[in-house]
Amino acid sequence: MSERIGVGEAFPDIAMETPDGGSVKASDFAGKPLVVFFYPKDDTPGCTTENKDFSSLYADFQAAGVAVIGVSKDPPKKHVKFAEKHGLTAPLASDAETGGVSDALGIWTEKSMYGKTYMGMERTTYLIGADGKIAQIWNKVKVKGHADEVLAAAKAL
Repeated sequence: MSERIGVGEAFPDIAMETPDGGSVKASDFAGKPLVVFFYPKDDTPGCTTENKDFSSLYADFQAAGVAVIGVSKDPPKKHVKFAEKHGLTAPLASDAETGGVSDALGIWTEKSMYGKTYMGMERTTYLIGADGKIAQIWNKVKVKGHADEVLAAAKAL
């Protein structure tokens, strides 16, 4: 298990695949704040709510000059269907199966449910300053009200 990267440290500059077949990484947003929210899986109740909340505030993030990306390990084609089904506007990206950003951050971690252990994404949000350094981290996110809290913190940067 890798050591977690903390506030004040550089966010890993590892490319992630976008639904349109391109790629995106933190340095693409150099000079402006960036919110990266990691969630476990497309089309599950909590993840759908979180993505809808960020999408409903996406114009507010843009108006504040803040970029937003939602990330899971779901494949790009699944992201396309997920976004279309729920009318999502906040951009999505797919983290690599191994050696991706979530691995570097230490949030692709062992989880357990019903006595079974498995690897999964810990719902975590990062606010990255214009300098590429992590300004704030929300671990084990509770979805309700989260996107609003992140927007307020981003505006305060």
